[in-house]
Amino acid sequence: MIFERASGILLHPTCLPGPYGIGDIGPEAYHWVDFLTQAGCSLWQILPLGPTGYGDSPYQCFSAFAGNPYLINPDLLLTDGLLHPDDLADRPNFNNGSVEYGMVIPWKLNLLNQAFRFFQDSSSPTLKTEFEAFKFTESSWLDDFALFMAIKESHGGAPWPTWKPALRQHQPQALRKVRQVYDEAIQRQIFRQFIFWRQWNALHDYANKRGIKIIGDISIFVAHDSAEVWAKSELFYMDKEGNPTVVAGVPPDYFSAKGQLWGNPLYRWDIHAKTTYAWWLERIRSMLKMVDIIRLDHFRGFDAYWEVPAGETTAVNGHWVPGPGSDFFGAIQKALGSLPIIAEDLGIITPSVNKLREQFDLPGMKVLVFAFNSGPTNPYLPHNYELRCVAYTGTHDNDTTRGWYEQTGEDERKFTNRYLNIDGRDISWDLLRAAWSSVAVFAIAPLQDILGLGNDARMNYPSSLGNNWKWRLTPNTLTNDLISRLAEINYLYRRTRI
Repeated sequence: MIFERASGILLHPTCLPGPYGIGDIGPEAYHWVDFLTQAGCSLWQILPLGPTGYGDSPYQCFSAFAGNPYLINPDLLLTDGLLHPDDLADRPNFNNGSVEYGMVIPWKLNLLNQAFRFFQDSSSPTLKTEFEAFKFTESSWLDDFALFMAIKESHGGAPWPTWKPALRQHQPQALRKVRQVYDEAIQRQIFRQFIFWRQWNALHDYANKRGIKIIGDISIFVAHDSAEVWAKSELFYMDKEGNPTVVAGVPPDYFSAKGQLWGNPLYRWDIHAKTTYAWWLERIRSMLKMVDIIRLDHFRGFDAYWEVPAGETTAVNGHWVPGPGSDFFGAIQKALGSLPIIAEDLGIITPSVNKLREQFDLPGMKVLVFAFNSGPTNPYLPHNYELRCVAYTGTHDNDTTRGWYEQTGEDERKFTNRYLNIDGRDISWDLLRAAWSSVAVFAIAPLQDILGLGNDARMNYPSSLGNNWKWRLTPNTLTNDLISRLAEINYLYRRTRI
């Protein structure tokens, strides 16, 4: 069974250590899997793996299907004969503790371009055969994505609604012409995806063979400037110029007094329903080739979503609109069978959202840093948990446990100490113990909480730009003492697999 008592750690691959400016899916990722195995954990949770754009957010990607080329590991390219050691000689002096995207991106793309030239000129027949097989297998999304990125590159990265009308409107005759003109650029984009998937699949297989399941993340909405919205605009509320008429967000809540204006185009669920949700089925099937379990972000939006008129500067002036609900999940279940899905059910949750989650037996989320502000009835306190849920100390979107405790109000801090019978000196592990000892089927903590770090290690501040998604694990931090401490808590609360 997928949902059996277990524990895991949330760590996006960009956060891994390594010499190339950004965590990737090379040797350090394999060491990370070994660490999880030795510590008795059997779950590795990640954020979306798509190609990031402006703001570097994994929740605003150029594709809902493609992989992020910045995660490709150069050492594995050397092993495949796609780089020469001299190609790494100009490596910048990268920051070990933070991703400096402005330095990483041009250097990594130049490296990938060099690897593509090696591939064209001297690649092995085996690799060429694998490449052609990949193109055929993934053509349903890959062709549009590679063309989209090639055109985007030729326009200096400009968003697709600024392109000439014939390209913006995806007119077949215009696309046939640019396919010829930009053939090499298209093949280069396909090559990047081939290498990403080749490296990721090998890592995924390594993890599975060691008893580690990977929890991936599907963001309910996709970016406006993405291959899918460009190529399949009929599935979204768009005008003739390629701009959304309504956009996604959430109303004012814990995270923001003005709500969160995400700006993503909203789905025309009526059109999706006529195809029995074919696009979504393809998306989920593709994701389940990449990971073992899906965390479905903003599950609440499938019951009802917050619709904001295009042009608004905040999410305040939105309203709730019914989502596809049980019709959607029924179609997914009919096509795929049991659903290895965790429902991200945080925020404003109504009885109908709970009913939808329970109807399809999907575990929800319980976040401990939300648990201590309203007394014993708070649903995030462990004594209120049901078995079919996932307990988190925190997520990528909120303070680290230590950061939360250091800046929360005195009343909340006192109730935390009283409830957990602690003095707060080791608050990160106090919450870890509360999550691990609960009845929740899965217990998961961000690595920052395992390490007891403060808010200088926070991953994301929702509704802000400029300083997110940068934190990295420094070398030699995952010690034998940490392995022993995790192994002990996994053993004590029957979450161990060793």
